Amino acid sequence: MKQFISVNDIPDINAIVKEALAYKADPFKDRTLGKDKRIGLLFLNPSMRTRLSTQIAAQNLGMEPIVFNVGSEGWALEFEEEAIMSGSKVEHVKDAAPIMGKYFDILCIRTFPSLQNRDDDYSELYIKQFIKYAGIPVVSLESATLHPLQSLTDIITITEVLQSHTSQTSNPKPKIVLTWAPHVKALPQCVANSFAQWVNAWGEADFTITHPEDYELDEQFSKGANIVYNQEEALKDADFVYVKNWSTYKDYGKIYCNDPEWMLNADKLSITSNAKVMHCLPVRRNVELSDEILDGANSIITQQASNRVWAAQAVLSRLLRQ
Repeated sequence: MKQFISVNDIPDINAIVKEALAYKADPFKDRTLGKDKRIGLLFLNPSMRTRLSTQIAAQNLGMEPIVFNVGSEGWALEFEEEAIMSGSKVEHVKDAAPIMGKYFDILCIRTFPSLQNRDDDYSELYIKQFIKYAGIPVVSLESATLHPLQSLTDIITITEVLQSHTSQTSNPKPKIVLTWAPHVKALPQCVANSFAQWVNAWGEADFTITHPEDYELDEQFSKGANIVYNQEEALKDADFVYVKNWSTYKDYGKIYCNDPEWMLNADKLSITSNAKVMHCLPVRRNVELSDEILDGANSIITQQASNRVWAAQAVLSRLLRQ
């Protein structure tokens, strides 16, 4: 594995899930693997869980993590080729990235979509330019369209729950439902795109996506899932329910619907097969998810978030061994 940008960089999902769970059982078993190596964590937008979990994972492997918040601590970067830099952008990525390639052994980058121009966001220019010019392995800590570390974490968590003695499913394959939820502002499709991409590639679940009409995701990520516009119909007999808001894809970055009836609550959960509830966090309580769900026995959100360390550690371990 030379980089980690999407599920396409992972030939065997179950194998890396197994590696991650092995690190969870013994976090320091490879504590010298990254000895005398540095990892750079570049943030073009804020982060909490992604930043902390990746730092911890790197330290568990003996690496020295260095965090740099580009927007507040560095020059504004230009990413367009042949740009005439007479505006606010001070440094071009083709000058900055090669230096980072000399400073670090692995470079991790978190970007964010503008939600203004779909073609620009979905071109993934920012992360592609770092890959082109850095000359070292690049890990996505979230990009304009995908959040692969989160999605790997999600598969790890689902696998862990299914392997536990307390987990029972009556379905030949677990039924996983990704449900849209209301939110106070327009959010990107990154987490939803990525989760759909990973579950479809995993191939070990009956996968449904439910959302109001006009909230379809890009088919390159959602193809293979059952698309249902009636949330209650979709939730019937679900084993896992992943709750997430996203803005519109076709008429890009818009909010057409903010119907509070789409918030998951105990009544809707009763339709499921005692489903475990997931969310990537942060979560708007009593907007996206009710208190009764978040604080209830069916929530595995804390378990899910804690598994971010082991997902990152498995990815970094593979890059260090290449």
